[in-house]
Amino acid sequence: MKILHLLVFPLWGSGSGTYARKLSENLAALGHELAIVAPEERELKGVKIYPLGMPFHAAFTMHPEWPDTKRFTDLTEHEISEFYVEYLRSVMKAVDDFKPDVIHVHHASLLSWVASLLKSIYGISYVVSVHGTCLMAATIDLRYVSQTRLALERAEFIVPVSGDTRRWMFKIFGRRLNWKTKVITGGIDLKTYSKSGPVTLIEGKYGLKGKRVVLFSGKLTKIKGVDYLIKAAPKIKAEIYIMGDGEERQNLEKLAEDMELKNVHFLGYFDKERDAELKMFYRRADVAVFPSVWDEPLGLVILEAMASSTPVVASKKGGIPLAVKNGQNGFLVRARSSKQIAEAVNKILNNSELRARFAENARRTAEEKFSWKLIAGQFVKLYEIANQKSLSSRQVRKLRRQQEKRKLEEQKSELQSHSVEYR
Repeated sequence: MKILHLLVFPLWGSGSGTYARKLSENLAALGHELAIVAPEERELKGVKIYPLGMPFHAAFTMHPEWPDTKRFTDLTEHEISEFYVEYLRSVMKAVDDFKPDVIHVHHASLLSWVASLLKSIYGISYVVSVHGTCLMAATIDLRYVSQTRLALERAEFIVPVSGDTRRWMFKIFGRRLNWKTKVITGGIDLKTYSKSGPVTLIEGKYGLKGKRVVLFSGKLTKIKGVDYLIKAAPKIKAEIYIMGDGEERQNLEKLAEDMELKNVHFLGYFDKERDAELKMFYRRADVAVFPSVWDEPLGLVILEAMASSTPVVASKKGGIPLAVKNGQNGFLVRARSSKQIAEAVNKILNNSELRARFAENARRTAEEKFSWKLIAGQFVKLYEIANQKSLSSRQVRKLRRQQEKRKLEEQKSELQSHSVEYR
């Protein structure tokens, strides 16, 4: 099967980018032909990349590789039209060249509008993954709601990444979409992330030897709640390493400076070139903390930590409880509670037996529920149904064209007959 993915962000640096990248790689490994339309110049093994044109960088929140990002909610009507036209032009080029059997759109927004139009033109069915931040934009800016609702209604399947994301989607677009909605979470590459492997490079580079390590990895935006981890730092007897970049970094660094914290370290964004170091940090960390203050769909960074056998402390928000089971593979804490964060982290740090049990259970959870191979298989079932509908649609279109052609020929023959009689 030929599958075309559509994404408005680079394939590195965001949860949806990682989702699209890893899903595509695993689908290709299953023998399918994969292509992605995205603003991406880097190569991806087994996947053809088509460039996505855009007048300038725009995102739902921010993107660490785009320091000049403008939010979709801040775009003017003219700018929205510009983006739509550029997206449509890029995707049509890819469709004409790649000739996909099915299209997979990431995020319920402008690209889903494009897929809806292309279904009318080419008869290609499409699936929409709803990652969460697109719903945030639709909640804030009603300009995106009506066209996105229409695009979702025309999709063969809608795939939120968590049950909480599904409920949020229904609240905005209506429950009548329920019959075509199926929750499929993000996954994790179990070979790439594991507890086994060297860590000596980062121990020497960052002076970690003999130290207890607490880790945060992700975008530095308000919704990630990193300020609550920093406020918990005085009560945590460990070194806290914050990996990521974003609009809140300067404010967070100032907060740590004002609190005169010596155990909080900002390491910046770990891009593709620093990815090996990031994986070492996951393996080396004693605890990973994800203090989100919004209804996080299910952050892939949480799964990365769990696959690395690292106990997790995370907010009880959104889809996070799908992976983090309180008292089994980590602790769930109340959002915006620095006190609970500190208490949970210290419980794990101070109890080696508990830490070992959480680590083992975290890895087992990742293996049993969140492998990309398993998730790719779930999508293949949806694609097969969508492809059958695409084939039926194209056959109907072909039949109509044949009927119209015969009708024109009959009319032409009739006109010629009348012409002969007239002469």
